[in-house]
Amino acid sequence: MPGKFEMYTDKAGKYRYRLKAGNGEIIAVGEAYNSKAACQNGIESVKRNAPTAEVREVSQVEAKKR
Repeated sequence: MPGKFEMYTDKAGKYRYRLKAGNGEIIAVGEAYNSKAACQNGIESVKRNAPTAEVREVSQVEAKKR
């Protein structure tokens, strides 16, 4: 079974998405969006950018700066 994006509203009423693998495991989550359209745009951005995204290991110091 292929992976899927799930879009939902959180307790604060914000829109969010999660990406689930074919086995149902959550493998990525998005930030909180104020509108459904913005959340959908976030999903489309991941779809567009992920296939060619670079994988880069960062130190703990660098990760905290982000």
